[in-house]
Amino acid sequence: MDWEDLRFFLAIATAGSLSGAARKLNVNQATVSRRLAALEAQLSVRLVDRLPRESRLTEIGQQIMQDVLDIEAKAFAVERKCLSSRSTVRAKVSITAPPILARHFLTPNLAELARLSPLVQLSILSEPHFATLSRLEADLALRLSPPIEDTDITRKVGLMQFALYAKVGYANALNEEKWEFIGYTDRQGDFAHKRWLYELIGPRRVACEVSDLSHQYEAACTGIGVAGLPCFIGDSDDRLVRLDSLREMLNLDIWVAMHPDRRNDKVVRKTTELILQLLEPLGLGLPSKG
Repeated sequence: MDWEDLRFFLAIATAGSLSGAARKLNVNQATVSRRLAALEAQLSVRLVDRLPRESRLTEIGQQIMQDVLDIEAKAFAVERKCLSSRSTVRAKVSITAPPILARHFLTPNLAELARLSPLVQLSILSEPHFATLSRLEADLALRLSPPIEDTDITRKVGLMQFALYAKVGYANALNEEKWEFIGYTDRQGDFAHKRWLYELIGPRRVACEVSDLSHQYEAACTGIGVAGLPCFIGDSDDRLVRLDSLREMLNLDIWVAMHPDRRNDKVVRKTTELILQLLEPLGLGLPSKG
């Protein structure tokens, strides 16, 4: 059996179609169909019913699905452990972070991180969704909510405080009832910052909608309205002024996560400690114990 064929089968099962699996694997649909046919021929069973708009697992396909997931998990475990064993010569660390941290914290500090670890190439993944550490989508994760994978080693390392900001000279800065806000488009799902912002806005007008927090920051600098921004960004920009409000402001914990198999990876651990050092000058780090 070609284990690579099982990877294609798993992609079809999770995507629900041959075309979806092709997009996920970054190959053409004919390749997916060919690899599935090869696996079915090898096993002498039909694993997937190919329907016009979807691909459904057959009964035996459903039965072996968990076995294939277990095989994949073991394969990733082997790769993680081998990566950690050769960590002293490995020259790349990938860090996943939400866009606001990737753009306004990690990217501005890349030169300093490179100076402190001159032989390590840093790869910054700016993604709104959680990258899966067990699948080696990243070596290290910075997150603004508790990690969802029970297997990950997690540590609360900082606190991101928010406040309301507008451009210097904003006409209604002293009249809270007349504030107009910068909000999110309908495409964004439910998350802490969005819930807090819209509870605070209430019946007041939303002047514009953008897709993420970084764009809200840029919009606020134009003077179009009020934005709920991280204090480490808003307080450091001379174009913005912090607005006074009796409303409760938002605080989000900053978490760092790595997979247990990477606990002995010296390069990943050193990168983690360097990141924690960089949090402190920005007021994002937690107070030292003792």
